[in-house]
Amino acid sequence: MKYLFLIVGVFLLPLPTASYSKVSNTNELIAAMQKKYEKSWYKTATFVQETTNFQPDGTSKVETWYEAMSVPGSLRIDFTPTSAGNGILFTDSKIFIFKDGKVDATRPFEHPLLILGFDIYRSPAAEVITKLQGLKFDLSQFREDAWQGRPVYVVGAKAGDLHSPQFWIDQEHLYFVRMLRPQGKDGTQTQETQFNKYQKLGGGWMAPEVIFMIDGKLVTTEKYSEIRGDVTLDPKLFDPQFWTTVHWKE
Repeated sequence: MKYLFLIVGVFLLPLPTASYSKVSNTNELIAAMQKKYEKSWYKTATFVQETTNFQPDGTSKVETWYEAMSVPGSLRIDFTPTSAGNGILFTDSKIFIFKDGKVDATRPFEHPLLILGFDIYRSPAAEVITKLQGLKFDLSQFREDAWQGRPVYVVGAKAGDLHSPQFWIDQEHLYFVRMLRPQGKDGTQTQETQFNKYQKLGGGWMAPEVIFMIDGKLVTTEKYSEIRGDVTLDPKLFDPQFWTTVHWKE
């Protein structure tokens, strides 16, 4: 009889609960993300990126890019060979495109992946919200879903809508995993971005695999190596005036 009581007692014990708190709207989600990482998320990072672009005819082209990041707000991409002076700089809510060491084009630009994957942890919540609204995410749309076998929060679209601007956040680790947005001149195509295979980096995380798809077809993959966090970087790296004079990797 005592064994029967033991078995019944086991079934009456409370079930294990998740080690994270649920949130019910976008403001609470951003607050939870910042509370979890605002004191520990790295302020700088560098990595080597292998970029593969897939062409409609089935061929592909692989390039190596050197990337340096200052959180929040700045990302520098040097195309190889770096001596050619070609690359892209995102900083101060602008994009600068460099060709032969000189600015070839520039315009205002908010990088959604920089905001969702990194800046969100080190920028004022009000600023993050304003930028996400400017990127056409409907922050009033909030729900739970599953992605790659894990529970996620989805901001921007109702269940079944995989076209409207939306981003997906892992519920446990509170990092960005997926974004979908209309693509093309008429907005009928759907661009999807995934941050995959996350690994710890200092007090935060980094996804060493990023994939881009249009209408479900793979167009670009990024694979990161030599990933380092909280490295000492010269602020001039992110100043367009010093594009050709300062490098973090030769």
